Amino acid sequence: MNLRGRNKVSAEFNMSSMTDIVFLLLIFFMLTSTMVTTNALDLVLPKAQGKTDSNNNIAVSINKELEFFIDKKPVSEIELESKLLSLFSADKTKTIILRAEEGVPIEKAVNVLDIANRNQIKVVLAVRPK
Repeated sequence: MNLRGRNKVSAEFNMSSMTDIVFLLLIFFMLTSTMVTTNALDLVLPKAQGKTDSNNNIAVSINKELEFFIDKKPVSEIELESKLLSLFSADKTKTIILRAEEGVPIEKAVNVLDIANRNQIKVVLAVRPK
């Protein structure tokens, strides 16, 4: 006499749906990991209440019309480096304060930073307080 029932429950586990999920997660993490900036650090910078000595600073300003100014005096982009070097020839402790208006292309600000880097001049980027 056969006592086994016709409806037999299988004890096997089907892994095909699990592998689909694993591959989808793998693709998701591979795509999103390329969008993460690895060179950037998330830093909380300190607040400063003091003022810098204005005698040791030279302001370089760039407005929206891409005009360059050294201490409110208009200067062309071509002669910017020579004017800065003549101002820094007497005192090497001076610092450039770079004031770039909102909307100025980053290439213009990088040009001033490159001039300062080539000539070992310190640069401070001025920002608007919150």
